[in-house]
Amino acid sequence: MVSRLCSKASRSISSAGVSTSSSRMPGSAGGACSMVHPFTQSRHDAAMFPSDPDVLVIGAGCAGIAAARELAARGRSCIVLEAGPRVGGRAWTESASLGLPFDHGASWLHQAHDNPLRPLAAALGLETLDHDSVRERRILLHGRQATREERAAFAAADDAFWAVIDAAARDGMPDRPASKAAPRGGPWNPTVAHWEGSQICAAELSLMSLHDFAATALDGPNLILRQGIGGLVARLADGLPIRLDAPVARLHWGAREITAEGPFGSLAARAAIVTVSTGVLAAEGIAFDPPLPAETQDAIHALPLGLLTKIAFRADSPDAPDLPPFVTQHRAVEHDGDSPMSWVSRLFGDPLMIAFCGGARAWSFAGDPRRAEAEARAEATKLFGARAAAALGPVTVTRWAEDPLFHGAYSHAVPGARAARTTLGRPLADGRLCFAGEACHPRFAATVAGAWLSGVEAARAVP
Repeated sequence: MVSRLCSKASRSISSAGVSTSSSRMPGSAGGACSMVHPFTQSRHDAAMFPSDPDVLVIGAGCAGIAAARELAARGRSCIVLEAGPRVGGRAWTESASLGLPFDHGASWLHQAHDNPLRPLAAALGLETLDHDSVRERRILLHGRQATREERAAFAAADDAFWAVIDAAARDGMPDRPASKAAPRGGPWNPTVAHWEGSQICAAELSLMSLHDFAATALDGPNLILRQGIGGLVARLADGLPIRLDAPVARLHWGAREITAEGPFGSLAARAAIVTVSTGVLAAEGIAFDPPLPAETQDAIHALPLGLLTKIAFRADSPDAPDLPPFVTQHRAVEHDGDSPMSWVSRLFGDPLMIAFCGGARAWSFAGDPRRAEAEARAEATKLFGARAAAALGPVTVTRWAEDPLFHGAYSHAVPGARAARTTLGRPLADGRLCFAGEACHPRFAATVAGAWLSGVEAARAVP
């Protein structure tokens, strides 16, 4: 989401004390900003909400916010029901844990020229920076930093990887795991496959549909914001009728109206847009009465969430790793089963170093932030030496896996399920029940752009 929602990067390589801070602290069903957001429960008195809304929007993440804004632009009234105490969903920037802005989830606006959030950020006066224009990419190879020629070889291997993937996706053969099409045998192929799979898409290539993998690959520019992506999304929620701490337990979608039930009681409207993650839907976090059609349920289960975990350290000590701002540090895969983390250094000059860990390795320490910290420090020792690793300071670990409002980071389609995103995004009951979110977008899946666009499309589908 690429901004993969919990931080996907773009496909281009060449341009391309423990705080157990939970992703929902404050949390959300839908996720935003550590700087105290103006949407506190005190802002939402009864006068702010329509007494007879046209639409219920379930979840105040990026898709829910986009849907609510589009409904308002079309003259339709709505109430947004958010399970957690904050807005933004998997776009959440906070600065309480480390004293600096930290994006727990989405980190970039990918393919910026086509990204709907870029002009929205500009309209708010938020400055963006093309990360690719200022970052240097480094790779540790055999215990030393790769030479310029070796880095060029890695970039060439990545370009060749995508040429093969794109050709395979167009060869007319049935869908299959992306790993079946990936190049093999070259010295850089395992590292490229690990980077493009686990580290960017939050799942191994063997778990992903080749066709969906190719269709959702994004390019630059990749923009970052000083206020964070979560800060942007939170600003975009200003003025919307959002009810926080209002989890929906059951949704009745009858012939005439749709009723949401939860600890808040019940609310009825003519239509509903559901924007919670496929992780929540697959776990039956919301009961639907009557049950959803079989094809919709199949699509939900065909779009599981992968996992990308960030382990962020303060790096104030003079002995901390000596990486300039904006550097991205990788490590080449050394053997079968090796799953290196990657690092981003000192964005905007802040003394913060962030380790990224995706796929099976991230799932292996889900729920155990101390182990996550230990493994990140071990990676830092390989990259920077024991003294520098020990000098890394306070840490916070993202917790998307164990948060019941998410159950993971962002979606991928399983092999054979290339049409699942379109199926899930197809309106039900003549448009009175719609699903939206990153998982519903066939091009910008797993990103805030996909979530936003799908929210807008769902709002337009409501009769």
